[in-house]
Amino acid sequence: MKLHTIDLLFQDTPGLISSYLLEGAGSLALIEPGPASTTDQLVEAIDKLGYSPSDVKDVMVSHIHLDHAGAVGWWARQGARIHVHHVGAPHLIDPSKLIASATRIYQDKMEALWGEILPVPESQVCPLYDDDRIITADTEITVIDAPGHARHHVIYKWGTKAFTGDACGVRLSGKSYINLPAPPPEFNPVDWHSLLTRLRSENLEALYLTHFGEVAEVASHLDALDALIDQACSFFQELIQESNSKEDITGKYLAWVQEQGQAMGLKKEEVQAYESINPSAMSVAGIMRYLSQR
Repeated sequence: MKLHTIDLLFQDTPGLISSYLLEGAGSLALIEPGPASTTDQLVEAIDKLGYSPSDVKDVMVSHIHLDHAGAVGWWARQGARIHVHHVGAPHLIDPSKLIASATRIYQDKMEALWGEILPVPESQVCPLYDDDRIITADTEITVIDAPGHARHHVIYKWGTKAFTGDACGVRLSGKSYINLPAPPPEFNPVDWHSLLTRLRSENLEALYLTHFGEVAEVASHLDALDALIDQACSFFQELIQESNSKEDITGKYLAWVQEQGQAMGLKKEEVQAYESINPSAMSVAGIMRYLSQR
């Protein structure tokens, strides 16, 4: 059994979105197919390993956001089974609401960013629940329900490794800085803290983030993310109490994120790389929505 990390070169930029390919004896399983706009890059990488798309029997997505699951319809057309949290499953079968929501945000950039979003036939969708087991590519994957970033999020545990989607934050390859992805409408710090507590009990030796790559320092990473969730919420609470406008809060949060990154050694272009894959404005909307509903 081999594990391959594939850089999807999202927007022609290295190190932003990774897919993970499990290679068994003559069959493949794909974790995080990414957006439809990067399918050519992914297929090229699979071809270089001596396989074709039809060799991918199972595709697993952490959640239905387009940077993680936008390509699932294409993979379904190649014959793959699509594994997704049961709450997200209906939106892959009929992606019209997903497309409409994303179009409101990205407008005329939709096609360039995400490509063509295709529906998945219901017969090929495998809805997932906590502690489900997936047998694929000569191995077994355990499903961990993983709310916090989104209610429809799962983590895939493979032995002592976990493929975490956005549930363990954004930490670009070779960097120690962690960025918090907290988009609306389902960011929930209470659920997220509970998830991190659970992950500490799973005896993990490595995390595989979609943004981006392997993290070997599991304990310190989880501790840092735990602290960051509270720091971000406290930062917003103070700004709201000071009666800042949403525009002012967005600007101050962006400055705060940039200062944190630079304090941990990021160069200006590296700060921008984090911003391009996890826009601060999305977290502003998600955290403010959560705090307004408390």
